[in-house]
Amino acid sequence: MCRVKIVGVIPVRLASTRFLVPLAAFFIVIQIACFAADADLARTVAEIDHARILKFADDALKLKPPAITDSIATNSAGGPHDFFSQADYSWPNPAAKNGLPYVNRDGLSNPDVFSAHRMAMRDMKDAVAALAAAYALTGDDKYVRKAAGLLKVFFLDEKTRMNPDLNYAQAVLGESSGRSYGIIDTLHLAELPVAVRFLEKSPAFDPAVDNGLKKWFADYIQWMTTSTNGVKEMNALNNHSIACFVQLVSFAKFTGDQKMLDFSRRRFKEVLLPDQMVADGSFPLELKRTKPYGYSIFQADNVAILCILLSTPEDDLWKFRLPDGRMVKQVVDFIYPYLADKNKWLADGLGKDVAHWENWPVRQPCLLFAYAESGDGKFFDLWKKLDADPTDPEIRRNMAVTQPLLWIASPDEIPLSQKPAAK
Repeated sequence: MCRVKIVGVIPVRLASTRFLVPLAAFFIVIQIACFAADADLARTVAEIDHARILKFADDALKLKPPAITDSIATNSAGGPHDFFSQADYSWPNPAAKNGLPYVNRDGLSNPDVFSAHRMAMRDMKDAVAALAAAYALTGDDKYVRKAAGLLKVFFLDEKTRMNPDLNYAQAVLGESSGRSYGIIDTLHLAELPVAVRFLEKSPAFDPAVDNGLKKWFADYIQWMTTSTNGVKEMNALNNHSIACFVQLVSFAKFTGDQKMLDFSRRRFKEVLLPDQMVADGSFPLELKRTKPYGYSIFQADNVAILCILLSTPEDDLWKFRLPDGRMVKQVVDFIYPYLADKNKWLADGLGKDVAHWENWPVRQPCLLFAYAESGDGKFFDLWKKLDADPTDPEIRRNMAVTQPLLWIASPDEIPLSQKPAAK
């Protein structure tokens, strides 16, 4: 059965993970190591996703490079290079003529909030991921050159670059110019370093872009781990802290910040998993939300992603057990039957989401990662059946992984499409 081979980093000890203090980012340039799966599984996924990868990559070749400077956020307290977004669940106050301050309606997304910067970021990331996956399939440098151009415009060019902070994310009009919750807006960027490790294999990938990206993400780690909003998000008691550490770990592997990696690994074991997950693999704080199904799926995916990113040959977090026996696989075991039949969720007395219930589930990465680790075919069989490319913007907002091939293949296998599948 196919098994996952994890590529590791050297652990370095930090102070206690129970109480967070601002941490400095360490900039050491190394090649990112995510995890390389057994070649059989990678080639199987390459075959399954071959057509969709090339379609999205061909679309990306025609894409005008997105930048946050394309859209002016008139309600932002920042400048043109500062990312801005509004809290999704904030709505105009019906009791005030000017609608201020906005009020919260949990679970109900306001379609009129400013989202142009989010969409520019996601369009860029999705395009780069598709181009990297197409390069992994074919070895064609045209995909690499386009990806480098997209990255340069979004992160590096002085006229168009985004500043490496989220001071003005998820603002609430009339109340806050930016909140800690806004850090979840860059969750999609966690897939970029995974994509870049493939692009780095090509001589067509500009070293100046590679080095510039590493500097940008090192600066972003610095902001995330020292700013008031960043530290608050790291300490969140629910899915926000998990999503925050997914980003920190991905960016730290990219920049070679080994101390951040070791800190995150210990934080996962000592705080995130024991404080949020209960014995049956569920997350009570997510079950209390107005969208308990969607939030539980979101949490399961991000726990699995974080586990993949943090595991090393010496410390496989899929096998890690808390003193009372709790372990990561229970997260996927809990959500699996409800992904297979969401009517069972209601039959078991769990609440129905107030919105977007009908569009879950989709092709959740936790299923693929659980299969790669456990070899249990039921996870892979279900993963193959689910929709890989949902159109519901709410669902897409919650999908950090858009090109799963990048997460299970090795850059050393390029081009995957020219290697016959093992029998």
